Amino acid sequence: MSEADKMDWQGHKLITLAASPDPDSESVAVRLPEGFGRPAAQALASLFVGQGRVDLPIAVEAWVAPIAARAVTAGLEGDIAGQLRTLIATRRAAPCARIWRHRAGGVPGFCLNLPAFLDAYDELDLPALGAAVRVAVTALTLAAPSEPKLGLSFTDLNLLLARLGLPYESAMARDVAAALSGFIAAEADLASSALLNGAPGFAITLPKLPADLPLPGLLAAAQAAQAEAATAGQRRHETLLGFVTEPEIEALLGAEAVNFAPALAATAPEGGLAGWVRARLAAEGVSAEDALAALLSGDELFTLPRAGAQGVMAEALKPFFAFLPVTAPAAPAPSPRVRAALPARRSGYTQKVSVGGHKLFLSTGEYANGKLGEIFIALHKEGAAFRGLMDAFAIAVSIGLQHGVDLKDYVEAFTFTRFGPSGAVEGDAAVPAATSMLDYVFRNLAVNYLGQTNLPPATLEDADTVGDGASERAPLLPLDLPAPAPRERRKALKLVS
Repeated sequence: MSEADKMDWQGHKLITLAASPDPDSESVAVRLPEGFGRPAAQALASLFVGQGRVDLPIAVEAWVAPIAARAVTAGLEGDIAGQLRTLIATRRAAPCARIWRHRAGGVPGFCLNLPAFLDAYDELDLPALGAAVRVAVTALTLAAPSEPKLGLSFTDLNLLLARLGLPYESAMARDVAAALSGFIAAEADLASSALLNGAPGFAITLPKLPADLPLPGLLAAAQAAQAEAATAGQRRHETLLGFVTEPEIEALLGAEAVNFAPALAATAPEGGLAGWVRARLAAEGVSAEDALAALLSGDELFTLPRAGAQGVMAEALKPFFAFLPVTAPAAPAPSPRVRAALPARRSGYTQKVSVGGHKLFLSTGEYANGKLGEIFIALHKEGAAFRGLMDAFAIAVSIGLQHGVDLKDYVEAFTFTRFGPSGAVEGDAAVPAATSMLDYVFRNLAVNYLGQTNLPPATLEDADTVGDGASERAPLLPLDLPAPAPRERRKALKLVS
């Protein structure tokens, strides 16, 4: 390739950047189209570690030329070399690292940059996408003719969905991703079938497509491609679609988020808003000035997908791909607890007791099966504020019980609570003493509804000694040793001469 060709490669001006595969490595000169940027230069440096200089047009020609020669030998029509160069120059697709490095072994793959197939009006150029798929399958077959499996995949689904105005976690976004995968799979089947050359192949299977889409043209194109693939019947390869995860290839294509992963941040690594955020705002008709004003007002314009969102997307894509990257499992949606209404006429009991000389009435309401569903606590000698707090507490416990909270959890939480009134309990033989009124209530409920008669007895202390009682002075062996007890003041008079 001449120097003049390098200066203007496929209509793109070339520049030279210093890049390194990692911060600890020495920089190398990387020549590539001006619009590719530094991340692409670093990706090329990673692809060709150890080389003092990387020239993208030369690197492309090194793997394109053998494929083009084999296409001529096989009698294939069309300018496959020109098509492959165009795919790289427009950053629409690129082969896996083993093709670039001319290495055998492993599944040969080709990665499609989905947002690059959107036009200025954010409409998918489906004919161009289908043509890219067929070229990719043909090129991989010519590069590795003995390989029965191929790994055709795509990248930056997140940006594509943002430009289409679809939230990543929505069901519609998953349907669009599935329909796109179905279209790509059918086009790949057709390309593989055309390379069968009369040999026995593998039966073409057609996964089910979504029933409805916001992009009717996509659904119609996918259905038409599947109908044509069904007519073909067989293909050359055992598998065609699969993700060969190689971040440097996706960085070369300019992807923000690898494969079908959601975005991890709303800002770009070099600063400013990420491309998917700008696309989302544009799709919603929100200007940068309006977005800033909304953020300053405390509004939330966009949120990052929750953990497990990629796993949900993977489930939607699984029928179309032979292998997928490992994703975090989708978090199960919490099942809403339904409040179980109590019968209009219900049984229960009312217990009248005195705790430390203060009268208390405890009433219960039960379901038909005898399970506790509500409690009421009535006080007579306490102040209005204390009675109001106790009423609110009883209502809160009742709502929890009716929503499925286990009574054992309440008993564990509120027994041994210590505040006045407390002391000896009169009127309930099952509970001789309580450290507080709440302690009594849940000791009573534990006995009558849980059959717990073995709760430790309440240790009574004066209100002004809370925090300095006998239980607090007990040693916490083996960590603590008991401190010597303070010497008590002699109560008898001492004769002083």
